[in-house]
Amino acid sequence: MNIAELQKKLLAAARANPPGDRVPYAFEKRVMALLAARAATDPLALWIRGLWQAAVSCVAIALLLGAWAFFNPTASPNADDLSQNFENTLLASVDQSDLAQ
Repeated sequence: MNIAELQKKLLAAARANPPGDRVPYAFEKRVMALLAARAATDPLALWIRGLWQAAVSCVAIALLLGAWAFFNPTASPNADDLSQNFENTLLASVDQSDLAQ
């Protein structure tokens, strides 16, 4: 259907049926009371709610990982110690410089 033709038909229908002059009693007071009762959006409250939800999820993840680390069976005594391997790797350059002198 042609949009211009549809617009003409809708305007003709609106002109044929004019709005009534009668307004319900205290209509504007009811509208203004509803607008005043409507709570204003507080951006700070949105941030606070989001940060609390993030904190709760971080605590839950920390508890899950802590439980997993606590209940995880320990490695066998023959396994390499990661802390010792890390320290040896970091100090390897220091040990080599001492040997060169």
